[in-house]
Amino acid sequence: MHVTHDPAATASPTIDFDTFLAVDIRVGTIVDAKPFPEARKPAWRLWIDFGPAIGVRKSSAQITENHPLETLVGQQVAAVVNFPPRQIGPVVSEVLTLGFPDADGKVVLVQPSKPVPNGGRLF
Repeated sequence: MHVTHDPAATASPTIDFDTFLAVDIRVGTIVDAKPFPEARKPAWRLWIDFGPAIGVRKSSAQITENHPLETLVGQQVAAVVNFPPRQIGPVVSEVLTLGFPDADGKVVLVQPSKPVPNGGRLF
């Protein structure tokens, strides 16, 4: 699923602004997090509250190396909320939780620098 972890990789082809706006990236608060032992790669199951318009959505996130399970509830994260649901083993992931690779290629969550209302859209 990851295109590349190489920070020296060239930029993707140019897109227009309307294409960017088609990707709906919202902020939400993790309200529950559980182990996902059935996943092929280590992952957590997350329930993220995106506010009243979108509600709570589920996600599978390969963030185990940098984000211990017991620290996740209450954290705000960014996610794409308008991709179709994706079956990951026995779990349906409803949103794509976003992150960047660290120096070892392990995911670090994208998070606002201070609390913001759930459901806020990236622009």
